[in-house]
Amino acid sequence: MQKVLAIVGPTAVGKTALSIQLAQQFDGEIISGDSMQVYRHLDIGTAKVTPTEMAGVPHHLINIRDVDERYSAANFVTDATGLIDQISARGRLPIIVGGTGFYLQALLNNLTLGGDDEDQRVRKQLNTQAKRVGNQQMWEHLNQVDPAAAANIPVNNVRRVIRALEVYQKTGHRFSDQPQLATRQYDACLVGLNAERALVYERINHRVDLMMAAGLLDEARWLLERGGDTIPAGKGIGYRELFPYLTGAIDLPTAVAKIKQDSRHYAKRQLTWFRNKMDVHWFNLLQHPTELTAVQKTVTEWLY
Repeated sequence: MQKVLAIVGPTAVGKTALSIQLAQQFDGEIISGDSMQVYRHLDIGTAKVTPTEMAGVPHHLINIRDVDERYSAANFVTDATGLIDQISARGRLPIIVGGTGFYLQALLNNLTLGGDDEDQRVRKQLNTQAKRVGNQQMWEHLNQVDPAAAANIPVNNVRRVIRALEVYQKTGHRFSDQPQLATRQYDACLVGLNAERALVYERINHRVDLMMAAGLLDEARWLLERGGDTIPAGKGIGYRELFPYLTGAIDLPTAVAKIKQDSRHYAKRQLTWFRNKMDVHWFNLLQHPTELTAVQKTVTEWLY
């Protein structure tokens, strides 16, 4: 089987820096596994790697969609599969980096996903239903067909509820059973980065401040002019929280505080996902930099 290295974990723990270091050491190319970095023009809020940071390492699946275009897990699996073939054929190591857990799970565990037309049809039907009956009833329906998934999804997170129902409707299998039903098609090594929660949250808050200083508000204004939260890219954290400020509904400190809060909540969900859904080798490079040696040893033993 083809070998694939993946660098995972919550936001702001150093995945980008580690991925470039490992790519240089093991002759790799990086495939972004982030659902927002596919969008052009949104550089600050999605924390895209800069050309300087790339240090000559090829990066893929960044800036491949306009902000009004959808990008689904099915799209990612198709694109990433092709790239893994190409990178492997060049004798190099494919390295997937990102925090969108479902994308990585769908790829590595070969989950059954519908094509674009089917995705849109089923999702549109479920979204229409949710608007008609409300979040509570949608969650109760999920709880009937897949109680294990419902137990891990808040009632008010209608997007995740719909995603779980979508998988059930399209495949006939429960969302919570997908990892067990799937057959992995790659020899994958998953390296996870994490740190003490207080430190991760502190880094997230600081990152948001840096993003604001770098021009995040201008990106959000540009995105609002093109549709705001009515288009796919406008639903991303870091943008959707600024729209109410830009339309005069709230003040800027409130909007920034909301970005930080949503980012912290997202980091917690990311960590829970990777811990519960995937077999990951965990390291804490932020607080224990010497663990880099253990990371390199883990990858070397798996690769050779």
